[in-house]
Amino acid sequence: MKKTSDLKLPTAKKISEGTGNGGEFHQFSGRTHPELTTQQGQPISDDENSLKLSNTSRPGPVLLEDFVLREKINHFDHERIPERIVHARGAAAHGYFELTDSLEKVSKARVLSKVGEKVPVFVRFSTVAGNAGSSDLARDVRGFAVKLYTQEGNWDLVGNNIPVFFIQDAIKFPDLIHAAKQEPDRGFPQAQTAHDTFWDFVSLTPESTHMLMWIMSDRAIPRSFKNMEGFGVHTFRLINAAGDTTFVKFHWRPKFGLQSVIWDEALKISGGDPDYHRRDLWNSINDGKLPEWELAVQLFDEDFVNKFEFDVLDATKLIPEEQIPLRVIGRMVLDRNPTNYFSETEQVAFMTQNVVPGIDFTNDPLLQGRNFSYLDTQLSRLGSSNFAQLPINTPKCPMMNFQRDGHMQFQTPPGRVSYSPSSLEPNTARENPDTGFTSAKEHIEGDKLRVRPELFADHFSQARQFFFSQTETEQNHIVSAFIFELSKVETKDVRVRMLGQLANVDMGIAKRVADGLGMPGKIEKVATTVPARTDLPESPALSILKKAKTSLEGKVIGCLIADGTDAATVVGLGKAAKKAGADLKIIAPKIGGAVAKDGSVIDADFQLAGGPSVLFDCIFLALSADGASTLSTEAAAVAFVHDAFSHLKVIGATSEAQPLLDKAGVVTDKGVVIGKNGLAAERFLNQAAIGRIWEREPSVRTVY
Repeated sequence: MKKTSDLKLPTAKKISEGTGNGGEFHQFSGRTHPELTTQQGQPISDDENSLKLSNTSRPGPVLLEDFVLREKINHFDHERIPERIVHARGAAAHGYFELTDSLEKVSKARVLSKVGEKVPVFVRFSTVAGNAGSSDLARDVRGFAVKLYTQEGNWDLVGNNIPVFFIQDAIKFPDLIHAAKQEPDRGFPQAQTAHDTFWDFVSLTPESTHMLMWIMSDRAIPRSFKNMEGFGVHTFRLINAAGDTTFVKFHWRPKFGLQSVIWDEALKISGGDPDYHRRDLWNSINDGKLPEWELAVQLFDEDFVNKFEFDVLDATKLIPEEQIPLRVIGRMVLDRNPTNYFSETEQVAFMTQNVVPGIDFTNDPLLQGRNFSYLDTQLSRLGSSNFAQLPINTPKCPMMNFQRDGHMQFQTPPGRVSYSPSSLEPNTARENPDTGFTSAKEHIEGDKLRVRPELFADHFSQARQFFFSQTETEQNHIVSAFIFELSKVETKDVRVRMLGQLANVDMGIAKRVADGLGMPGKIEKVATTVPARTDLPESPALSILKKAKTSLEGKVIGCLIADGTDAATVVGLGKAAKKAGADLKIIAPKIGGAVAKDGSVIDADFQLAGGPSVLFDCIFLALSADGASTLSTEAAAVAFVHDAFSHLKVIGATSEAQPLLDKAGVVTDKGVVIGKNGLAAERFLNQAAIGRIWEREPSVRTVY
């Protein structure tokens, strides 16, 4: 078994004896770095692995006695007051979950057994790295946290919109976030990973490679929250009434389908509307276009675990849907916006430890650490051990225990008994071994070790599988994202090392990135114990475009007007868009609207400078000849059309709008639909339902 600490790190300059934070450190013979210690000064032997009861084949549970893990995460959890350290920028909504297919045979959880029963939910979406004031469209993994208020207590399914994660062991989480956050000496860059410390860390952490492929893909710049998938990330256990267990992974699949934006578009949206995602969520619910997801599960047994190529307890790995198909068991609908952002969205406290009888944990070392960290974080952030009494966190089922007093106690428990067992009062709470939470029975033998199982050592095979499961367009975007991010890295050695890690995935990918960076020459692979497998089959389910839906439902059409526009064209387009489930928004040179050809006033939703085309899924130019001529001299109008074309959007236009199309450099292709007045509308909407014109991309930007 190979320890992560055996990895060869770059040699540092020898450090002479000196003073550290308030005390001396001593340079031991042959070492080039000072010793890493706890806050109490104890030298740390392994900062890569939490202490587990382990054997050579499977990780065991993380041990409570691991004071190194507890101190490190405890300190990290308390670094910010009161803003969340991670997932600070969020938006949320109320709704319900309804079970449609019972899992009673594999779980005794009521929420997974009673078909037709609706359970209230509160869902919070968020970016991870940015502070509360950052932009919604940062390239980042998105938090997808669901609190289900079940009849057996709160169940928090605290996941992301990406099914894997950067690290395998929770002890590395503080390091990951410190590296990704703004650099501590300068306080920037904020809400982005395109800087030295992040890429230095991941280039030295090969287990991050699979996640890097996802984070450099279009999954990291979603069109909206309602166009994201959600994942529980970890493998959990289900327990039935007989005590039998089944492994499970949880998936949320969006009704509106997967959709992302283009990177240049994301940058411009951040300037045009940094609240783009939260505004879309709020407006969608307000307008009755309710976001909805299917809950699906992957169920598997110990036999599959033993045959699977990787360890199901490794959070940097996934199980392809082609190997374990998804089984849809329910649906979640968000139908009510928060009444107060602070009281609900900010004060909601999610914790992975919140499960109900019939659902249990596994020995995934990242999950085990999260179970400790989330409670500790809430205690710090919300200032009291009574945070569960806040209305947004309070269960909607009976609650009774002997926890008393504390800062901000809202309850007034009656009686003299606050302990168990007791005999002085007849109605005090008692444990119930029949219905209460019980852990899965598991026989474990092993030594107390800071190690990782051998199956955790393959860091590149699934990264390769993910890349080659994408369409050519999506692969190009991943390569471009690596080029963009690494071009922001000032330290050449970090870029060289990252190319060496990419070469472990595929030399072709590494060479394409190197070419885009202007770094010719031989690429040396970083040493690895397990080379990438080339025999893993493609998984189409990993691609956004391979499972894209043809629909206008939930999309927003931007219609540009000016004085002289034909009102009937706009009205007809609006009716057709509504019938297709889309919204039509009117953009005019002035917010007061424009005077139509018939003398009526067409009201506007956006003033041109404040309504750039990046805010819309497709655009229609409903212009007269005079209107087009006037707007052709207006930079904002030219940019409106040019950006839509370069962002591969479908453009509809009246024939009179041609001068503006020409000025914006629009070249006619299947995504440019022109017709007399309203005659183009139907053809435009049919084409827009298909989505972006990916064939246009090589003509508008360099593809490496």
